[in-house]
Amino acid sequence: MTTNYSASAKQRELSLGTRDEIGGGKRGAESPVVDEQLMEEVVARENLQAALRQVRRNGGRAGVDGMTVEELPAYLKAHWPQIREQLLTGQYEPQPIKGVEIPKPEGGGRKLGIPTVLDRFLQQAVLPVLQPQWDPTFSEHSYGFRPGRSALQAVAQAQQYVRAGYRWGVDIDLEKFFDRVNHDKLMSEVEKRIKDKRVSALIRRYLKAGVLAEGLVEARDEGTPQGGPLSPLLSNLLLDQLDRELERRGHRFVRYADDANLYVKSERAGKRVMARVSRFLTRKLRLTVNG
Repeated sequence: MTTNYSASAKQRELSLGTRDEIGGGKRGAESPVVDEQLMEEVVARENLQAALRQVRRNGGRAGVDGMTVEELPAYLKAHWPQIREQLLTGQYEPQPIKGVEIPKPEGGGRKLGIPTVLDRFLQQAVLPVLQPQWDPTFSEHSYGFRPGRSALQAVAQAQQYVRAGYRWGVDIDLEKFFDRVNHDKLMSEVEKRIKDKRVSALIRRYLKAGVLAEGLVEARDEGTPQGGPLSPLLSNLLLDQLDRELERRGHRFVRYADDANLYVKSERAGKRVMARVSRFLTRKLRLTVNG
């Protein structure tokens, strides 16, 4: 979709969300490759303590096993040695995800996958080990779910583009992005950055974990559950390929999660850009643009 903005008109809100999210930093010259001892960092005592504090702050519903956040510390006290051994030997298997649907104000619903509290805890332990390595390599035009970056910053950047004369906006809204993420495409990017096969295998298992809905577990061959702590980082990793392509083409844009907004000087240019970017997303990332 293309939209015209006048220089004096109030900048529209960009479908970017309203919360400040975690992330930030400039792209490095090369993507870092994390060493082969990554799992040892994940299970380090201080990292686990921080992960447990964060999971307790986040709260949330129980997963398929019914365990609540309040029950997690006692469970870990009783079972952590076995879980740690499974992680270190690459044998840990996540439980299925609880499928729920959240109603939307405009009608319909949004699918949400809720991992068990234990799996949320383990994902939260992986996140601070990976994010400091990956985030500095992401595009400066990416604002969602990154330390030190926010929707307000994205809007401010968009306003600068409009004031500079780029008054036509192209909204790249990905259709059911979190449900359509191609696992092989995503894991190809993960494995470029992680040497520790135990961690990359664990991430793949989280992607592949079945969804329990109406008493049945359905296998998944695409998508990344929005209820897991790793999902935002993994989505930014995949969509960094879109950012790189837009930068290569010299576009002025901002991206917040799965919503990218490009700014051009004419409606004709906007339609041309929409067509080309849609083709790139379909052919390269196997994603579809709404509208």
